Amino acid sequence: MKIICIGRNYAEHIAELDHTRDVPRSPQFFLKPDTALLRNNDPFYVPDFSREVHYETELVLKIDRVGRCIEERFAHRYYHEVGLGIDFTARDLQRECIARGLPWEICKGFDHSAALSPCFVPLDELGGDVRKLHFDMSLNDEVRQRGDTADMIFAPDRIVSYVSRFITLKIGDLIFTGTPVGVGPVRPGDRLRATLEGRTMLDFDIR
Repeated sequence: MKIICIGRNYAEHIAELDHTRDVPRSPQFFLKPDTALLRNNDPFYVPDFSREVHYETELVLKIDRVGRCIEERFAHRYYHEVGLGIDFTARDLQRECIARGLPWEICKGFDHSAALSPCFVPLDELGGDVRKLHFDMSLNDEVRQRGDTADMIFAPDRIVSYVSRFITLKIGDLIFTGTPVGVGPVRPGDRLRATLEGRTMLDFDIR
């Protein structure tokens, strides 16, 4: 099982982190190891190696067929359920990696940095159109992020097609599709809750 994460997929999020960066011409992705998974709404423990861990709420696709070099027009056949995830990012370490031209694993792939909703919802139950989904995330009952998949720079089918050119997709692989504007830090004592089309998908404590 692979955790594939798409970066810079919402224009407003790109601007909030660095307004000088251009919109990418193709999906940009990185991987997290399976040890990054945080399941079952277990608490997230802020690691001691970072002073600035940020949440990034994302729609997650669950791959249910093996495929490589998938044509975009057929990509919808490779996933039928979606969930929500949090891509926890050690932002201070990320800035250092960017400045030094280093890989991102240390700031993105650490243990439990990929919170995953306990359940996935069939797209058919959500209207069937992955480009018409709404999700939000609240921190301590205050809404911090609102996402609309129509605002993605690269739609899910484009992502699946592009990634499969380089990496064979297998059953159970997870694709985190990028985060909208509104990312920010978490601290011990916080509570994080995320909903997809009004359904609570994530609800856990920060410790």
